[in-house]
Amino acid sequence: MAQLHQIIQYLYNHPILWVYQLIQWVLDKLLAPAPPPPHAKLSRPKIAIIGAGLTGVSSASHCVGHGFDVTIFEAGDRSKLGGIWSRVNNTSGLQIHSLMYRFHPSIRWNSGYPDRKQIVSQITELWKRYNLEERTKFNTHVTNVKKDPLGRWIINNPSNGRFDGVIAAVGTTGDPKMPHIPGQEKFKGDIYHSSELDGKDAKGKKVIVLGGGASAVEALEFVTAEKAEKTKILARSEKWIIPRNPLIDMLLALNIFGEETWLSWIPENLLRIFFYRDLSDLSPPKKGLFTDTPMVNSDVLEQVRSGKAEWLRGDILGFEENGIRFNLRAQGVPKGGPGKEIFVDGDLCIMATGYQRPSLSFLPDEVFKEPYSPPNWYLQTFPPEHMSICANNCTYVNAIGTVGNYHIGIYTRFLLMFLTDPLTRPQERLMKLWIDMTRWLKSKAPGGAFDFFTYSELIWWFCFVIVINPFRWKWAFFVLFGIGGSFAHDVVRKEDVLREKIGYDTNGSYSDD
Repeated sequence: MAQLHQIIQYLYNHPILWVYQLIQWVLDKLLAPAPPPPHAKLSRPKIAIIGAGLTGVSSASHCVGHGFDVTIFEAGDRSKLGGIWSRVNNTSGLQIHSLMYRFHPSIRWNSGYPDRKQIVSQITELWKRYNLEERTKFNTHVTNVKKDPLGRWIINNPSNGRFDGVIAAVGTTGDPKMPHIPGQEKFKGDIYHSSELDGKDAKGKKVIVLGGGASAVEALEFVTAEKAEKTKILARSEKWIIPRNPLIDMLLALNIFGEETWLSWIPENLLRIFFYRDLSDLSPPKKGLFTDTPMVNSDVLEQVRSGKAEWLRGDILGFEENGIRFNLRAQGVPKGGPGKEIFVDGDLCIMATGYQRPSLSFLPDEVFKEPYSPPNWYLQTFPPEHMSICANNCTYVNAIGTVGNYHIGIYTRFLLMFLTDPLTRPQERLMKLWIDMTRWLKSKAPGGAFDFFTYSELIWWFCFVIVINPFRWKWAFFVLFGIGGSFAHDVVRKEDVLREKIGYDTNGSYSDD
């Protein structure tokens, strides 16, 4: 009776969260593939997955959930499971709503904006649920991916086995960037990178944050929680900030063109009027919203309004004993342009200078040849020379929309479809034709066709690539939703029998091996 009372009380106090939990339960039951039993012998195609972060674990779970074998190669030890989320601060969390960060159907978020601990726990739970421990090789740094004479992939050397496909899941954030700034050794206070703030003390201090991106937002959240006296964010470039509101974020991602259009001034001006309001001078005057990944946060501008923080635009000239010399630029003046030199005093400096991008240099040399080098690949993820390589979530540059979401599974299932069904495989010339077509459609995009996209554009890419090849139609529900795989496999078997009767080679289909 007491337990029933607690449930009723919870439903009464948290009705929206309860509905969200119910939705997640339904998605799990409908779309999550069943985990294989421990030590199960899975079939080909066999996939090598490079990286045990969020994307690598999610990709692997989709593969084994649909009956295909995988091996995950992780450069770090067991503590690095979870990728970047295993290394950031405990105060770090999602800036976008967790509805837009459902990297697997079985994920169960307990809040709209989960913290690092909950994110890592969900990645770990997924890894355990799909029995990936026995398929993960830690402390294995991948330096070389090449084909053997039979066309199967070798990871570093033959002792690691041979694979039909490769998923590169190294992500976009590697080791912290720590640039040296002139006079840095003079500074009397502490200097930390934004990724190493756990256990640090900022209470009552004047804090200087170098950088104006997502890392700067996380640093501001940390010093706010620590009750710093004042925080000054020194940003070199102008970057859009959008509200931490899932409805607004989704509406912005509905721009299917994936670039600035003649209507882009509408959301940009609405943001200036209703979100920036009295701080419109902090909004980028010339940079379009659909050219760069915006920061998603509603507290930054409130901190500035309250006087607890200042957002200064300009160039760092050098450290002094008690602060930084800074060239303060007016709105619209480019980096290195004229401004007023000021002194920014501080007791603590946080280098919110981001992370180095992990290298894909372990992939074959031919995939980096211009004009089809990353991110200019088929669906931005498959190099035209090798449709059996999927660089999942590690080739994008900028975007608006969901981040670690369902597209991880969609890209993984595209690869499984290509490997399983020879008739669905894209030819190199057609992959390049699709890339050229996308470039032509986005010829006016300032950063290039693949340097920025919206989530709606991504869905358009997926649907188009399925529709243009009738042999992929039977796979549509499998690729997009992870269901209907058995039906597609049955059709492939019948197609193989028919092709064998009329003399066509059926080699390359792994559904029965």
